[in-house]
Amino acid sequence: QVQLVESGGGLVQAGGSLRLSCAASGTIFSINAMGWYRQAPGKQRELVAHISSSGSTIYAASVKGRFTISRDNAKNAVYLQMNSLKLEDTAVYYCRALQGGNQYWGQGTQVTVSS
Repeated sequence: QVQLVESGGGLVQAGGSLRLSCAASGTIFSINAMGWYRQAPGKQRELVAHISSSGSTIYAASVKGRFTISRDNAKNAVYLQMNSLKLEDTAVYYCRALQGGNQYWGQGTQVTVSS
C-alpha cells in the first residue's frame, strides 16, 4: 500500500503562483509514474501533469508553459509548480501514483484562484 499526502493548496489571486507537494509513504518501492489531477465542481477529474520514473513529463494543454511537475525520488515526493494561475485553475488537486498494476490517490488539496 502507498499513502499519498498533498499539501500546498490555498487561495491565490489570478496571476499568482502556488507550489503543491505530494509525499509518498508505505510500500513505496517501484513507484513508477506519478502525476497530478484536478477536479472542478461539476466537472470530471482531469490530468494536469504526469512524470515517469525516468523524468519524462506530459502536461495538459491548458497548463503547458505555466505549470511544472518535478519529482524527488530520494524523498519519494512529487511537486507541481503553478505559475500565472487563472480562475479556471480553481479545483481540488489530487496526487496519483502508479505501482505495478495499482494506482493510489491522495486526499486532494483545494486550489482557489480569485480575481
